[in-house]
Amino acid sequence: MIVPGFLASLRSFAAIFLHRSRADGEMEEELRAHIESRTDDLECSGLPGAEARRRAGIEFGGYERFKQECREERGGSRLEALWSDGRYGLRMFRRNPGFATVAVLTLALGIGANTAIFSVVQGVLLAPLPYRHSDRLIMVLGSTPHAPLVSISLPDFEEWRRQAGSFEQIAGVRGEDFNLTSPGTPERLNAYEISSGFFSTLGARLRLGREFTPEEDQAGGPRVAVISDRVWRERFGGNPQALGKSVTLDGMDYTVVGIVTRDSFLAGVDVYIALNQGDPLFNDRRFPGVFTIARLKPGVSLRQAQSEMSAIQANLDRQYPDTDRSLAIHIDPLKSYLVGDVGGTLLMILGAVGIVLLITCANLANLLLARSSARSREFAIRSAMGANRSRLVRQLITESVLLALVGGGLGLVVAKWGLDEVLTMVADALPRSQSVGLNGYVLLFTLAVSIMAGILFGLAPALRGLRFDLQESLKSGSRAATRVHHRTQDVLIVGQMALTLVLLAGAGLLFRSIQDLWNVNPGFTSGNIITFKVGLSPSATKSPAAMESAYEQLLERLRNIPGVQSAGVTNLVPLSQLNNLAPFWIGSQANTPVAEAPRLLLYWTSPDYLATMKIPLLQGRFITPEDTTKSDRVIVIDSVLAHAYFPDKNPIGQRVTINIWGDARIVGVAGHIRHSRLGDPAAETQPQAYASLEQLQDKAVRTFYGELTTMVRTPLDPATIMPAIKAAVYGAGKDQPVYDVRSMREIVASSLSQQRFPMTLLGAFAGLALLLASVGIYGVISYAMTQRVREIGIRMALGAERSSVCQMVLGEALRLALAGVVIGAVIALILGRVLGSFSRLLYGVGAGDPLTLVSVSAVLICAALLASYVPARRAMRTDPMIALRNE
Repeated sequence: MIVPGFLASLRSFAAIFLHRSRADGEMEEELRAHIESRTDDLECSGLPGAEARRRAGIEFGGYERFKQECREERGGSRLEALWSDGRYGLRMFRRNPGFATVAVLTLALGIGANTAIFSVVQGVLLAPLPYRHSDRLIMVLGSTPHAPLVSISLPDFEEWRRQAGSFEQIAGVRGEDFNLTSPGTPERLNAYEISSGFFSTLGARLRLGREFTPEEDQAGGPRVAVISDRVWRERFGGNPQALGKSVTLDGMDYTVVGIVTRDSFLAGVDVYIALNQGDPLFNDRRFPGVFTIARLKPGVSLRQAQSEMSAIQANLDRQYPDTDRSLAIHIDPLKSYLVGDVGGTLLMILGAVGIVLLITCANLANLLLARSSARSREFAIRSAMGANRSRLVRQLITESVLLALVGGGLGLVVAKWGLDEVLTMVADALPRSQSVGLNGYVLLFTLAVSIMAGILFGLAPALRGLRFDLQESLKSGSRAATRVHHRTQDVLIVGQMALTLVLLAGAGLLFRSIQDLWNVNPGFTSGNIITFKVGLSPSATKSPAAMESAYEQLLERLRNIPGVQSAGVTNLVPLSQLNNLAPFWIGSQANTPVAEAPRLLLYWTSPDYLATMKIPLLQGRFITPEDTTKSDRVIVIDSVLAHAYFPDKNPIGQRVTINIWGDARIVGVAGHIRHSRLGDPAAETQPQAYASLEQLQDKAVRTFYGELTTMVRTPLDPATIMPAIKAAVYGAGKDQPVYDVRSMREIVASSLSQQRFPMTLLGAFAGLALLLASVGIYGVISYAMTQRVREIGIRMALGAERSSVCQMVLGEALRLALAGVVIGAVIALILGRVLGSFSRLLYGVGAGDPLTLVSVSAVLICAALLASYVPARRAMRTDPMIALRNE
């Protein structure tokens, strides 16, 4: 009883002393604020308003005991206490609207950026495929000594489907394009040639109708098609009677038997036809092109399926040694295959945006530290009235979490806007982009991040802010506590600077990489080239000769357009991510199985292609109009193939055998070009060759002529000359659509998307982090100067120059910035070497590039000095007499 009585007397004495020591009425206002808070607590416990106010004014020493008694009497709960803390926090925000607004907006940016990037990660990496038991869907691919992942031939697929017992179902698919001429205006459609059971293998649902039957998936069977929701709505007005109607694809009529749902995962595909009714060339076991999707039986593991498929393929190797020997099997989950290697980049970006949130929390922690110092008298009053420190910590944490929840709600708006921008930027390069959105998982993530952020930036200031001496705080505020705040704020600023440098260094290295990639010589001149595709009229596709004639006439009309310097066609466009890898052998015959043969990138082109692209001819000649099926087959190889296979002799006149096509005589050597990506190391060593479209066998003409791209070199602007180009195309018929119009510079730029996407986001996050760090150091220096007004007054009274005061303030900022730069540089060097996903994005620079680190360090230091210049100017204008008199 003695100790509680002594403490009660001490609290009463402190209250009386506090009340009498401030004659100007400030103490009365603070006491009134406390009594209002206490009254709210009692009202929440069920007491009438008048009784609550009366009992709130009793002896302060019994505050906590009396509150507990009231809760026990009225059935109070922790939830009521939390509600009371929330109401008190809202009142405090109304009294400080400027602080609350700045805090909420800062949190909205940090949490919104995290929400946007997490939604991408969730949609691409975490979300399952939108099919039943999607974890059992796998991709079965071939693998050769020279190509780790390859498609297979249609006959091999049929053998797999017949023999495999590990799968519930197995389906084949091959990409294709078709020219739709009826109903409606001509249009080029993305298409899949699929085997029967494709949709049921996936578990995909059709809106209307059915998929193909095994009888329809046969050569010579009924021509049927499944169309997308888009084609159904645009061509048939969304009428269910579209089933049974016809669509004309490449001059052939197909009966519509099914319609795919709008939200299908295969949203980019417009039409599906039967696989076995496709190009007869694919019936050749030497011709790959079929990709296999399978659904595992329940209880069957990937390892079991791999073992069975390897045994099946080993048997095929023995049966067909000329084509299948050394062809191995590779199995991957379908989702992993679709996502590819983008996962590491997305996780790296998620980590970067997490750093932005940490910087945001550090910034707000600094603001709360300054604010808690100003509220130290309020904490002392509440402590003197009996509130223990855990109760005050709970109040402060409640306030910070409230701020974070409001900021998180506003952050959802920021995330929606930012997500739309991100998807617009990388929709083509990002797999599964149609699965990205603000769904329930993203909302839960935002809620969790908001609460965690509130606790993170609120806990340290709460604990630091409550380390005060009761009597000193009641008298005039604790300078010792202020010194503690200064040390904590300095640590937070150094942390902000270090993390900001990490983001700046990452963005800087990617920027340097893109600069170096732009300077890479692709092997051709990309300026002044327009590329486009043409869907030939059905009348021009009736025979191989008609297709060849159609393109000859088209090129002649294009060359006659004023301003066109040259024009050519090719089956492959450099840097377009398409390829035509063909097994080859040196000599006039194949001497190893197809799977064991090396592969070259084979371009089928017109004679003017090399001149249009300005690819240098190093030796011999290029193909000419005289190189036709009636003459000896010829081929032009590139410098890589010449150096690798003819190092000590002249390649001109030597013979090379190409898979399916046959042997050809080498008549020229051209310069090597970068085909896949400018920064891809494999692109430097991939052998290439050029063959004449005029020397294609008739059975291959439809396959390759349906995929040709026209290249036009002209100094005129594309918008100026495209009307004339389209007029030249339509000159042979209005049913020939022109599509996929791009300049070669656009194609080169799009090939840099692997680096440009993370660079853009890292640059944006680094800029935001730099802004937050600058605001943070401005706030800390400004607050420190307000606390050191008396010191500065004394210095100036003793003769200190204004310039020395400015140097003192800027020196403080420089000290913090340099500490952050050193720590950040170490972290950046470690992360650059540890994160393989980041190292793979770099080209021409290393993770520890000194020029980049020095440059971003200079930017960060300049930003810190600039942010501290305003407080320094304010400190220079301090009047020593006024400062000392106020003290």
